[in-house]
Amino acid sequence: MPGDERLSSGDGRIHVFGIRHLSPAGAYHLRAFLDEIRPQVVLVEGPSDAGDLIGQIASRGVVPPIAILAYTDQLPVRTLVFPLASYSPEYQAFLWAAENGVRAEFIDLPSDAAVTLQAARRASAGLEQTDREEGPAADRESGQTGRQDALAERRAFYRRQNELYERVAELAGETDYDSYWERHFEHSPSKEAYRHAIERFSAEMRELLEQEERAHDPREASYNAVREAYMRRQIRQALDTVGPSDRIVVVTGAHHVSAMDLALPAMSDEELRTLPRSSTKLTLMPYSYYKLSVQSGYGAGNQAPAYFERLWDCLNRQDAARLPSLYLSQVALSLRESGTHRSTASVIEGVRLAESLASLRGGSMPTWGDLRDAAVVCLGFGELASVAEALARADIGTAIGALPEGVSQTPIQDDLNRHLKRLKLEKYKSAVAADLELDLRENRRVKSEEAAFLDLHRSVFLHRLALLGIDFARQQKIRQDAATWAEHWVLQWTPEAEIQAVESTLKGETVELAAAFVLHERLEGCADLSEASRIIRLACQCGLPEAMEEARLTLQRLAVDAGDFAQIAAAANELSILIRYGDIRKVDTSSFVPLLQQLFLRGTLLLVDAAVCSDEAAGGMVTGMNEMHRISQEHPEEVDDERWLAELWALASRDDRNAKLSGFAFAILLERNLISPDQCSQEVSRRLSPGIPAELGAGWFEGVSMRNRYALLSRSGLWQQLDEYIASLEDEAFLRSLVFLRRAFGSFESREKASIAETLGVLWGLDGQGTAEQLQEPLSEDERGKLDELNDFDFGDL
Repeated sequence: MPGDERLSSGDGRIHVFGIRHLSPAGAYHLRAFLDEIRPQVVLVEGPSDAGDLIGQIASRGVVPPIAILAYTDQLPVRTLVFPLASYSPEYQAFLWAAENGVRAEFIDLPSDAAVTLQAARRASAGLEQTDREEGPAADRESGQTGRQDALAERRAFYRRQNELYERVAELAGETDYDSYWERHFEHSPSKEAYRHAIERFSAEMRELLEQEERAHDPREASYNAVREAYMRRQIRQALDTVGPSDRIVVVTGAHHVSAMDLALPAMSDEELRTLPRSSTKLTLMPYSYYKLSVQSGYGAGNQAPAYFERLWDCLNRQDAARLPSLYLSQVALSLRESGTHRSTASVIEGVRLAESLASLRGGSMPTWGDLRDAAVVCLGFGELASVAEALARADIGTAIGALPEGVSQTPIQDDLNRHLKRLKLEKYKSAVAADLELDLRENRRVKSEEAAFLDLHRSVFLHRLALLGIDFARQQKIRQDAATWAEHWVLQWTPEAEIQAVESTLKGETVELAAAFVLHERLEGCADLSEASRIIRLACQCGLPEAMEEARLTLQRLAVDAGDFAQIAAAANELSILIRYGDIRKVDTSSFVPLLQQLFLRGTLLLVDAAVCSDEAAGGMVTGMNEMHRISQEHPEEVDDERWLAELWALASRDDRNAKLSGFAFAILLERNLISPDQCSQEVSRRLSPGIPAELGAGWFEGVSMRNRYALLSRSGLWQQLDEYIASLEDEAFLRSLVFLRRAFGSFESREKASIAETLGVLWGLDGQGTAEQLQEPLSEDERGKLDELNDFDFGDL
């Protein structure tokens, strides 16, 4: 509303400048406006308790994008992020104030109130857990329905809001609202044109949006009313601290411009005291252009942060006309780097096309949308897919901010950065993912001990971060399972990782202390053998011997009454790995040997009784048997291998245990060459005989087939007996056995199936290779039809 004296009330000393939070033109025109007004105080929309950070934000060495992070210092941790790019008007206001020796302050709600009010809004809209969820079942159901209704209503409100913005763009002849905004505001030629246009536009849009808010989402209207009353209070207080002729510039979002009228009531002392609050702390953190973009879900972001930074640079050089050629040249360069050549002529043609598109829409220069369209046509030859990656680099980029030493950090952030520097991992603090291969063995080619075990120290540090849930490093599987000296990590820094690091401050002031706290917390609630053993391994990987000892005592206590074979086997397996490879991590594992012996003996004695189980439970038993057998072979001097084999014999010979597990025990003994050909023939004949129920015989064979396929494939007698067994079955028994046999053969590889088919062909007196080809042909329609008639079974693709 140009010329409205209410916006400069206070005897003309208050000057309000409305901006969009990520607006290059807003930042550029704001600096010109500040140069003209020469205020004594600059007030900026932002958390008022973050004023102490303004000087650090404007200090040397700070590389945007950065963000102010507010977080509650009690669980559950809630956060509030205030991001700033180099072209944010707020950031440029701070720089101008620092350059001119002028006081700068934030004037929005303090973080302790803002984070609480936002949490309340989310909870009332069904976006966060509420206390009602802890009540009776009826209350939970009604509460869930209410939250769903509130969430649906809120989504409908934002959908209507977006439809309103898109309608504005449509009336202006634009394809979307972002193009409308850029053409009419970012390309605005002067500060006065920008300021008055944004005031007029935002006043009219505010009136329409307030009608929507009052009708459909009063929470949003109420929240904005509280914020604006508080900001008016802050402006009044600032006005009282300056001289009668001193001027104040207020930098606020365009939506709030008309609400900065001091004729409107400000928040009273009583209202201020009644604001709900949660204790918070504040820190600065690096941010990234991806997080600033709407692609990450940031509502106040834009489509192309890197593009708008390029616009900001051109505005400062007073050469905005150069932007189209710079943008399309960047796209062409990215294409060339990926191996796709595009000529300079294509770039020139793209610039001409973009300028023509702008002229058709009455613009003075191309928008980002015009340039993208030109890039697709002239550089992608009409195919978006061929230039999509290059466009993403030019639009969003991979920039991540940086803060110098001494700038506000939590203790754990400082500790993390010290470790990154000490372990030479600073270069990996990038938005681009990078691989890191570690060799944990001692490097004897270097002089210092620190360098000799650099990769081991890196591993310990990365495991600690993973334990804390800081998503900086993700461990990948390596090809050789036995190569425990090797680790493969993918490192990628994100603002989420920074937030996660800050949240870990509640667990300890250093990465090591926080990791130890997490393990201690998990042990306090641990009632599971396998979980306790996993914690031991984690403590070893994180280089926390005290936590290892605490976990060992917990595991020892739980082992006394343990009766679950699968859990005992999993725990013993974890200890086995730790004992075998603990020396690589320079850990003394001698105290774990007696515990391994105890668990192994207990698991051995439980084997036969635990095999009385269903087929569903048999899966966990098979895993446990594999683990126990691996331990018996890898620790022959520590555990009783003979006792284990005796129990396997007992299980393999029992008919009153799960048939699959009996077959699996038989397969282990067969693999160990403890079963003679005659014994094998006798057992196969006994198990696969017409007198045995079909599901038991087929289940036993399934168990046999789960171990050492090569040993099975080489025993033609076994396949002959299986062939004879199937041929002897009646139709009904055959159908029952078919389900189990299909499952047994389902895990065989194609070459293994071909080998079996060749063996059967020879047994039938046919050409083995020809039989294999015939048996593996797809089913005919007639055969499929016959199988479809058997509705009692799901045969799948035979």
